[in-house]
Formats: sequence, structure tokens, C-alpha cells
Amino acid sequence: MADVPPESTQQAVGYPSLFLLVVLGALVPVVPTGAVVSSAAVVAFHQSSPFALLIVFAVASFAAFLGDLGLYWLGSRGTHSRGGSRWLERLRARSAPERLEQAQQKLRAHGVLVLVLSRLVPAGRIPIMLACLLSAMPLRTFARGDLPACLAWAATYQLIGLAGGSLFGEPWEGVVAAVALTVVVGAVPALWRRLRPRQQHGEA
Repeated sequence: MADVPPESTQQAVGYPSLFLLVVLGALVPVVPTGAVVSSAAVVAFHQSSPFALLIVFAVASFAAFLGDLGLYWLGSRGTHSRGGSRWLERLRARSAPERLEQAQQKLRAHGVLVLVLSRLVPAGRIPIMLACLLSAMPLRTFARGDLPACLAWAATYQLIGLAGGSLFGEPWEGVVAAVALTVVVGAVPALWRRLRPRQQHGEA
């Protein structure tokens, strides 16, 4: 029996794992899906297949879209039924009141276009999704705005992975660099939000 090439084994395990992790991260927003996509892009960059990066992009964006739709559907059930209310409450618990208010203002001003930006801003997805739920936005309307958001998100984190992977000869080194870069990208907005009130208080 012929030996299975290591690259084929990586693909057989890696793509389903990428899909499951991104879907899980969309449904339960504790999985660092950006780092997962960046790491997968690094591994794909070092493979010989010219389609590896394209497959990573397709799998990541579809998984994010499917997970978002699932979470939105569960949240919408919470606005109509007692059994689904726990999902809506979980979303509320993960969104600070001031961020929810800002998200509602942006949604009223820009409509579903704000979904694209919410996917690119770390921790911006949940407040916007909650604002959409509270405004009773239909699932179909949400999906139209969320699809380009997921495509842009997958492309952005794949580029981060490529930036890390292209600097090193070994895939594991690129994965470490990509994860570190993803953590930095995610930490900067949170750090800015913490420092800004202090600066405003000092100027007052």
C-alpha cells in the first residue's frame, strides 16, 4: 500500500479542523478564530499546492458565515421564546452597555454596512450582532451584510498569516509569528479603549 504524503495528511486533517474551530468560535466567542485562520494560512503558504491558500480562505469565510448565521438565529429565538432567551442573554453579557449603544447608533446610521467593519474590529462583532437582534433585523437581511463581512475578515487574517509565514523558512516559526501578530492586532484596540478615558480625564 502506498504511503500517504504528509501534505495530503495535513490537508485531510487541517481543513476540517479549520472549519470546526471557526464555526465553534463564531458560536462561542472564546476561540481565537483570527489566530486559527492566520496559522492555517502559514501552513498553506508552505505547501506545494497552488490552491491551498484559496481553500483556506474559502473554508474560513464559509465557516465564519455559517457560525454567524447560527448564532444570530439562536439569538433571534431569544427575542421570541423563553427557551432561546439564554443565547440572547449571553450576547448581552459579552457586550458592555456603552459599546452596545455605540453599535446601535452605527447601525441606524450605516445599516448592514456596519457589519463589515464589526468583523474587522476585534470584539466588535457581538455588539453589532446584538444591535441587529434588538432592532428585529430579519435573518436574510443580516446574511446579506454578514457575507461580505466574513469574506473581508478571512482575507484580513489570511494576510496576517502570510506576513508572518513569509518571514520564516519553517512553518512552525511562521505560525508563532502569525499568532503573535494576531494577538497584537487584537490587543491594540482594547488597550486604546482603556487609555482613552484616562487621557480624557487628565485633560478635564
